Amino acid sequence: MFLSLFSWPSLRLGAALLLAAVLSGCGYNDFQRLDEQVKSSWAEVLNQYQRRADLVPNLVATVKGEANFEQETLTKVVEARAKATSIQATPELINDPAAFKRFQDAQGELSGALSRLLVVTENYPNLKANQGFQDLRVQLEGTENRITVARNRYIQAVQDYNILARSFPSNLTAMVFSYEVKPSFTVANEAQISAPPTVSFDKPAAAASR
Repeated sequence: MFLSLFSWPSLRLGAALLLAAVLSGCGYNDFQRLDEQVKSSWAEVLNQYQRRADLVPNLVATVKGEANFEQETLTKVVEARAKATSIQATPELINDPAAFKRFQDAQGELSGALSRLLVVTENYPNLKANQGFQDLRVQLEGTENRITVARNRYIQAVQDYNILARSFPSNLTAMVFSYEVKPSFTVANEAQISAPPTVSFDKPAAAASR
């Protein structure tokens, strides 16, 4: 009779229910939910970075049409874009601090190169009057704003996940399932990207009088 009351299927069901209750109480479900939020917000960051990368060739081609435009500035933009797009942004990247840093550094270089390009174009009235260039500039500036929004959402999603991974008792669940804290955009990187570029013109007076 004892065995009939506690048959093997009943024991398995009871063990499964107990395990589910323990995992739920230790944040297992929260880890799954927050991990999906991180992945979703990261996908949007990549989407906006790709949108920016797609704008660069047309922007460079338009600027090339301006006579005597600084070739070094264009070269740096092209090289920065090539470097940024050469890094394969796999889902695993957000769990690899070293790879994540290489990615954000490359994107930071492209941001800086594009900022310098836009500052230099202020020296060329013909470009400022070019409707095609102005349309591209508006698109680029809009994309940069969307990148900022997407990055902020990603930073918040990672912060929520990492707090769970470090807090007791959910940190025990993180240890059992090897849930590591996720890398995020650094303060130093944010400062570098937001700092205004320093540009020196060889002939400012001549350029201003064009």
